[in-house]
Amino acid sequence: MGFFTDAYDLFCISLVTKLLGRIYYHVDGAPKPGTLPPDVSAAVNGVAFIGTLSGQLFFGWLGDKLGRKKVYGMTLLLMVLCSVASGLSFGREPKSVMTTLCFFRFWLGFGIGGDYPLSATIMSEYANKKTRGAFIAAIFAMQGFGILAGGIFAIVTSSIFKAKFDAPPYEVDPVGSTVPEADFAWRIILMFGALPAALTYYWRTKMPETARYTALVAKNMEQAAKDMSRVMQVELQAEELKKEDQTKDFGLFSKQFAARHGLHLLGTASTWFLLDVAFYSQNLFQKDIFSAIGWIPPAKTMNALEKVFKIARAQTLIALCSTIPGYWFTVAFIDKIGRFTIQLVGFFFMTVFMFALAIPYEHWTLKENRIGFVVLYSLTFFFANFGPNSTTFVVPAEIFPARFRSTCHGISSASGKLGAMIGTFGFLYLAQSPDKTKTDAGYPPGIGIKNSLLVLGVVNILGFLFTFLVPEPKGKSLEEISGEHEQEDELENKV
Repeated sequence: MGFFTDAYDLFCISLVTKLLGRIYYHVDGAPKPGTLPPDVSAAVNGVAFIGTLSGQLFFGWLGDKLGRKKVYGMTLLLMVLCSVASGLSFGREPKSVMTTLCFFRFWLGFGIGGDYPLSATIMSEYANKKTRGAFIAAIFAMQGFGILAGGIFAIVTSSIFKAKFDAPPYEVDPVGSTVPEADFAWRIILMFGALPAALTYYWRTKMPETARYTALVAKNMEQAAKDMSRVMQVELQAEELKKEDQTKDFGLFSKQFAARHGLHLLGTASTWFLLDVAFYSQNLFQKDIFSAIGWIPPAKTMNALEKVFKIARAQTLIALCSTIPGYWFTVAFIDKIGRFTIQLVGFFFMTVFMFALAIPYEHWTLKENRIGFVVLYSLTFFFANFGPNSTTFVVPAEIFPARFRSTCHGISSASGKLGAMIGTFGFLYLAQSPDKTKTDAGYPPGIGIKNSLLVLGVVNILGFLFTFLVPEPKGKSLEEISGEHEQEDELENKV
């Protein structure tokens, strides 16, 4: 439920940004509805990413210092409070509303960032080696349902408001097309994200610390046995767990860590970074695709609430047809064919489909060929999710020692969020037409969509190559993978 909420909170903002533009940036006499200026749009969409990156690093480190359980409740509480606060604003002017929204979206992202390393680490330390990959992947797969829930709730909310406060299209009545009550709709959509997180808080506080952390990091064998007894509902004694070898600990920035796990960390961080550059940049083409196949008509032909409805419907269809199936294919096959193979195959087919879109790009722009473009576009999403988008989350939770596990996952996921920011905003500028007269309002000329797709194809090739730095954890215990043999047999058998 944590990851369900994470996805809802991160992606629901894309459903309401057009509405925010209509409400707060309307220009009298303009042929098209108001839109967020490029700098405001970048801030509203990107500030949560910055918060997430910061939270991944901070809570990842804190999870190894204080324990997974102590920190796990903090992240959820922060998410609940900031989800509610995101729907509030200090004042009614555009500047004050956007400043408030960005402030609380940052801290919302900070809480979400903590959920990445902690959820993955806790699940990896509870699961057994035969089904560990599926369990960790299933947590990440809840993102698909969170995106779906966001789309469905926005559809329901906009439908209710539209039925109650109907309005003419923008081209008929520019001012009347955005009813005053629409200002409540986006707030309700953002604030709803607090509900599933709040419902989960009680169970997080009751969850015991993982036995691996207690035994291997806190070095409290007796408490580890008690916690395992609660989880497994069997009576265990502390002496049943082998006493750890008195191995000399080494630090994260030590030569020993660099020698043993340096390339592994480079591999997990680089593949997640490259994946997110490609994955998040794909959103650039959604508006053109949705418009081409009639899912989203021209903005001036709709009123503000109708626009929210159409965008939410399109996002829901993408989630149902492409995003969710890809995630759950990974859950089904990750412990059968392995993380390494799934990641390589995913990057390979993402490369193939990116080049298939890019090289004959003029062919796909013709109206009769747009359906083929949509199919290839959907397949890149499918193989991202049945591929590196899932495995980059799973592997860092498995291959590092217990005392660095949460920190290294946080570093890897933060690299991903850095890639997401480049993919979202860098390519928003890069994909602009080289012709000044054809760029979006407020943007300088770029290299065009075709060349951007070619660059993304190269990014996927690099992801394929860097995958070879990451070991295959399938079928091995966490202690075996990381080199912590002290308690491998007993912990793996009991947990």
